Amino acid sequence: MKKLRSVLLGIGIVLGACSGSTRITGSWKNPEAKPAAKSYNSVFIAAMIRNPEVRVKLENALAVQADMRDIKPFKSTDYLSPRFVEKRMPERQELVQKIQASGAQTIFTVSLLDKRSETRYVPGAITYAPVPAYGWYRGFYAYYAHWYPWVYDPGYYAKERTYFLEANLYDAGNEQLLWSAQSETINPASVDQFVREYPQKLVAQLLKDGVLKN
Repeated sequence: MKKLRSVLLGIGIVLGACSGSTRITGSWKNPEAKPAAKSYNSVFIAAMIRNPEVRVKLENALAVQADMRDIKPFKSTDYLSPRFVEKRMPERQELVQKIQASGAQTIFTVSLLDKRSETRYVPGAITYAPVPAYGWYRGFYAYYAHWYPWVYDPGYYAKERTYFLEANLYDAGNEQLLWSAQSETINPASVDQFVREYPQKLVAQLLKDGVLKN
């Protein structure tokens, strides 16, 4: 039982370190713009991220969230090929024409601002599991068994990865910034977990800031 408890504790520690979490650290709404007063019903989604897997999955997840709110999504992966954005920085007019060709009224971008990785030491702990009171006066083994439950859980090193992202919403007609939010994601367990959680956090903040209506 003691070994089983130690194994379960170890599993809990590992899962806790890998579960990951995303939170919005700050948001801003343009006081001069009134997106709620204008009937925006379409959005061009552009994840400005080099990793093609993350880019495609994130744009797909954001498109699902938009579609759920009757906002027609247009994904950059359908309009901007990897070569178009990676070989060189597109000219402004060239890029705007690509986006305007979609017919989207707004542009929603996500970009990776920074990523940090650090290793930290997590100290162990000493725990005690009591035994029956009659334990130690029944001979050497009983005495040994009485003290054995003092178990030392050795410490371990954990690598922590933090990603800082920024999301921006623009008016596609005049390129005015309507809304912006920054976030941090710590120890994402997988790309799939991240793209499930992050868009939901963005939508919640857009609703809170009054940019989206319930």
